[in-house]
Amino acid sequence: MPAGAKPSLSLWLPALTHVEPGHPLRELLARADRLAEGAAGYLGGLGEHFQGVDAALPAAALTREWLAGDAGDATWLAADPAWVQPDMNGVRLLACGQLQLDMAEAQALAAALLPVFDEAGLRLDISTPDRWHLKLPPGTPLPAFAAPEQALGEDLSQHLPAGAEGRRWCVLLNEIQVLLHQHPLNAQRRARGLAPVNSLWLWGGGSLPGPLRSDLHGVISDDLLLRALARHAGVAQQARTAESVAAASAGWLIDLQDLPAGEIASRWWPLLQPLLERQPVILHFASAERWQRKPWHRWRIWRGAGR
Repeated sequence: MPAGAKPSLSLWLPALTHVEPGHPLRELLARADRLAEGAAGYLGGLGEHFQGVDAALPAAALTREWLAGDAGDATWLAADPAWVQPDMNGVRLLACGQLQLDMAEAQALAAALLPVFDEAGLRLDISTPDRWHLKLPPGTPLPAFAAPEQALGEDLSQHLPAGAEGRRWCVLLNEIQVLLHQHPLNAQRRARGLAPVNSLWLWGGGSLPGPLRSDLHGVISDDLLLRALARHAGVAQQARTAESVAAASAGWLIDLQDLPAGEIASRWWPLLQPLLERQPVILHFASAERWQRKPWHRWRIWRGAGR
């Protein structure tokens, strides 16, 4: 935010290409002011609001601290349940987290992996069914790991850790994939029409960072990492509910980027309309486009809809 600028309410929205013609957002944009593009993608969007956030963000330590409060000064690595699938061009990451696991299933899968991690001197903690964490011995050297956003839908070979340090983790990942592929729970999941959990995605390594800076007053989100960043930066944060969205004000960020555009129109638009009528709002799409919409823009009737 430029020095001296007044804070606005901000909406973080999915990629603009996912917003169909006829969506209420399209009519809104037709009368709003186009701004310079912001950051694209999930990590870019986080970095827009928290200084110093980039692909090397120690997401594992931040989320472990949020969930368990015991990150301390240890080194952590996220080891989130994942679904990978071979195709003609390699092996692709199709999902990371959000695989409809419950805690009993997560613990059953993890139990098969514990001997491998114990032998490697790593402690595996199931923080939630979708968020697993490895606590590493002090001084463990870490290669660069790709965040899930960077690898989703792509060939894994392009995103595996490289170099001498990376080889150790690739060997470990191969052992994990063999054990998970053989796990009887995955046959049960397939029979129920669910994706298998046949890999872990290792990413976000490091220790808790020093104090973070943000110009935000508060965050409304269901995203674990975003809320963890907000708390670490001393920024207020709330879960995304009808009540929290309806009460949002200048300086707050409403995170909707993880939602289908259709759900924003059907469920959240009735709550967003009153906010747009009474205060300026910045609309930042995950694909980088940004607009500012002010209440008086509704009188720009000479501008057509359907951008």
